[in-house]
Amino acid sequence: MVMIQLTGLSGVGKSSVAWHTAKLLEADGISAVIVDGDVYRQTLCKDLGFSKADRHENIRRLGKAARQFVLEGNVTIIAAINPYEEIRNELKELYNASTVWVTCPLDVLVQRDTKGLYKRAMLPEGHPDKISNLTGFGDTYEEPNSPDLILQTDTETPGETAQRLYDYIKQLLAD
Repeated sequence: MVMIQLTGLSGVGKSSVAWHTAKLLEADGISAVIVDGDVYRQTLCKDLGFSKADRHENIRRLGKAARQFVLEGNVTIIAAINPYEEIRNELKELYNASTVWVTCPLDVLVQRDTKGLYKRAMLPEGHPDKISNLTGFGDTYEEPNSPDLILQTDTETPGETAQRLYDYIKQLLAD
């Protein structure tokens, strides 16, 4: 089966794309599992912070969990920010995980601000609710050097992005 690692900033639509794509796959009789970074941060990775080392460990754990789902015969999609090229390459080498960059201009993400994180990142220094380590906005996000697929959530509808990811996965399954 196939492992896909979605990467992109907070609010770009990684989880939405993953869930829409899973529905398309399942409608086609293909079992799909989503390893959602937000969900796993509350369980398997709840002991981790947001340092570079902890972010690497977070992705390693998600990759290991995803690998188990792949071995059980599922297309598995990891939906996590996954900000470092080094760890994305590690998953590619260990598990043959395809890298799909889900992208959108930062100004659009700030407008969307689905979780209120950008608003908190823009608070003045010293404010008790300020986030100073938001990925891509005060903390590192390395754009993928050579992603296998790029999905633009500012120019495509959720249905279009899911269809493109579905088509890509179907091509991988056929190869």
